[in-house]
Amino acid sequence: MSWNTFGRVLRFTTWGESHGPAIGAVVDGCPPQLELSEADIQPFLDARRPGQNKFTTQRQEPDQVKILSGVFEGKTTGTPISLLVENVDQRSKDYSEVAKAYRPGHADYSYDAKYGFRDYRGGGRSSARETAMRVAAGAVARLVIPEVTITAYVCEIGGDRIDPANFDVAEIGNNPFWCPDATAAKRWEALVDGARKAGSSLGAVVECVAEGVPAGWGAPVYAKLDGDLAAAMMSINAVKGVEIGDGFDAARLTGEQNADPMRPGNEGPRFEANHAGGIAGGISTGQPVTCRVAFKPTSSILTPVETIDSEGNPTEIRTKGRHDPCVGIRGTPVVEAMMALVLADHKLLHRGQCG
Repeated sequence: MSWNTFGRVLRFTTWGESHGPAIGAVVDGCPPQLELSEADIQPFLDARRPGQNKFTTQRQEPDQVKILSGVFEGKTTGTPISLLVENVDQRSKDYSEVAKAYRPGHADYSYDAKYGFRDYRGGGRSSARETAMRVAAGAVARLVIPEVTITAYVCEIGGDRIDPANFDVAEIGNNPFWCPDATAAKRWEALVDGARKAGSSLGAVVECVAEGVPAGWGAPVYAKLDGDLAAAMMSINAVKGVEIGDGFDAARLTGEQNADPMRPGNEGPRFEANHAGGIAGGISTGQPVTCRVAFKPTSSILTPVETIDSEGNPTEIRTKGRHDPCVGIRGTPVVEAMMALVLADHKLLHRGQCG
């Protein structure tokens, strides 16, 4: 059966398709008496919104959110919070060729194999359009964890990485790539624009850091904080890999190199390193929680690719329409949202068991 809900205590369900009249989310389990208005959600949707520069899809969606329930006199009531965003710039005719053949890299064939038919207009339910509602739900989750600061940024595009020596958190909002390295951002302008003009696309890596997470969130076995983070990030469209802390690099270290030494501190231990990404045994350590998320190149490209049609005949397809030359760029606010949703859920889980 299909599964459209994520979380245990703080749960959210998304609904809608790329070219339907609207998309939406229902957030359930949110504590009461938290101040919430549409103005608290809109800035996060604006950060993800398409059509803001030539490096993203030119689909023009205002993404204006409406709160339909769960808020009274400016505060959450503890009942389900229903959020709605209307779709206003669909161009279904762009997908006439997609109706006849499967797009390699997309969910066209797998959806057809599962359901027996598919919504070919922009991918329907499999479209990254759905992530707008994750961002809206994530804005609600941030109210549950005011002690936590979450920052995501692009650290690599097309194999070109930032220089850690140039890292400047203030630079992240100054360029269209969410890049903390101004020099790398200038290089990426030519890199991404070249892929766009060539009818191709590039992959990217997004890093996310959550500071202020106290020790104790998570669980030892089936509700590991890092396990839930990995599941949350892997559920994002186009994500093909997730690393917590050093991730795969940890496999290249020795035990003493990978250890996070502890010394006495004023408020608990002082850690000398954070190879574990702020999580040990599935439970937060009090250090910053860090993860990296790998986005594949956008599968919708103008370059012809070999495929088959719905009858199994060989053919070629090129995807018309308006698509991101690097989907990882707009994935950055989505990664932040999923981090917020997981941390908020684990805070409430921890409170439920430990008080």
